[in-house]
Amino acid sequence: MVRIGQTEVAYELRRSAAVSERRITVTPGHVEVLALTTDDDAEIDAFLNRKRQWLFNTLRELETTTAKRAVVPRFMTGSKIPFRGRNARLTVRHHDGAHVEIDYRNGFLVDLPSWVRADDQGGIVATEIKLWLKRRVRRDVMEIAATYRKRFDLKPRTIRVTDMKTGWGACGPTGSILINWTLVFAPKAVLEYVVVHELAHLKVRSHGPEFWAYLATLLPGYERPKGWLDTHQGSLDAGFLAAGT
Repeated sequence: MVRIGQTEVAYELRRSAAVSERRITVTPGHVEVLALTTDDDAEIDAFLNRKRQWLFNTLRELETTTAKRAVVPRFMTGSKIPFRGRNARLTVRHHDGAHVEIDYRNGFLVDLPSWVRADDQGGIVATEIKLWLKRRVRRDVMEIAATYRKRFDLKPRTIRVTDMKTGWGACGPTGSILINWTLVFAPKAVLEYVVVHELAHLKVRSHGPEFWAYLATLLPGYERPKGWLDTHQGSLDAGFLAAGT
């Protein structure tokens, strides 16, 4: 318990050998203090004393923001973010660090520093999540492509993950492949299907029977992820992009 004026604030203390500095993270109704494994009670008390004003301001801002919101908006705690075919819960926290940090652990965790104003939170969280999603899908695409390059000697000239106004992927005449980044909202098996589909075009350019037979040798059972994409392609990215990112 830490006292701020006439108010006592309960907090959860967690120690970690993996961190090099102490941290406070605040969400509505919960305060977590992350301490070093070597910290004694006096060091933790001194740290909390130094952060007393920051903690007070952050708690007051959260209370004000929560009171103004009749419903949970997009990109705030409680929102649902589409990711790999399901909706993942978003938790927005406030911490005493200098940078916006984002992680995924059975849901999205976004830590905002104190310089982020309440009115700007939604936009900043949306931007950070979009960047994280793009990095994640690029990593996934490169891993999938590397697997099939090794197994089947399929070597595209280049492979890029990008915004595509139409289509989910493309294989150019020189062997350059494009993949639509919004496939991050589909199950990973669907992303794999699209990547392998475009890799197959390195050997067979058309969409005739020869192509589908060859694709089946690369990815047996491709019909299932293809069917999922055919069914959901009209609304795959709507839940995220319609929120104003």
